[in-house]
Amino acid sequence: MEINEFLTALDRDSVAFADACTSAGLTANVECCPGWNVADLLWHLTEVQDFWSTMVGEKRDSWEGYQDPQRPADEDLAEMYRTGRTRLLAILGAADPAMPVWTWSQDKTAAFVIRRMAHETAVHLWDANAAGGTIRPIDAQLASDGIDEFLTHMLPGAAKDAAPVGGSVHLHCGDVPGEWTVTEGADGFAVAREHAKGDCAIRGTANDILLALWRRVPLSQLDVVGDRDVAERFIAHTGND
Repeated sequence: MEINEFLTALDRDSVAFADACTSAGLTANVECCPGWNVADLLWHLTEVQDFWSTMVGEKRDSWEGYQDPQRPADEDLAEMYRTGRTRLLAILGAADPAMPVWTWSQDKTAAFVIRRMAHETAVHLWDANAAGGTIRPIDAQLASDGIDEFLTHMLPGAAKDAAPVGGSVHLHCGDVPGEWTVTEGADGFAVAREHAKGDCAIRGTANDILLALWRRVPLSQLDVVGDRDVAERFIAHTGND
């Protein structure tokens, strides 16, 4: 996906997120984020927006010195979120994608932040909808890119105490382009964007694969071919932040 497509997705989904939170109600439970209600989810994304707006807007080369915003009363959360959303979109829309900026990943550019915020928002939009009793899939093209982002940036640091996977895993989207083969070595995971045979294959829609990686839906919702134990151990290395 191109930068303008991420910005378009972020604009669309960030509006829908606020609406979904309002529809669900701030006290509704967010099942996939244990201990959170919708107000907590809304505050989380508000904080994340503020952090990345500051990093990119001030062209920071370190997170040190960043001041966390203060959480307002629940009834004021939506207004604070919408203000932050407007600020974030203005800053990211004006940024040179190649601009150096601090990130926690190996990609230290504004482009990483733009992509990350599009995916962060899309997954939490799904959370907010689910909290209100509505299941709305993530846009297929965005979800496929989200799988790639997860495997590239999230998987290396996830669940380091999980048991070794013990085999290779092939992920294959059935609705849009997207195939990856993941192998585990002494130095972590290697990801190849390819069609190949693994010890197991995990197949389904891009939305379902992405949500399984983020522990939003169970592995049983996907088609697993080959060694299911390998697939289950692989999923055990993913997380639900």
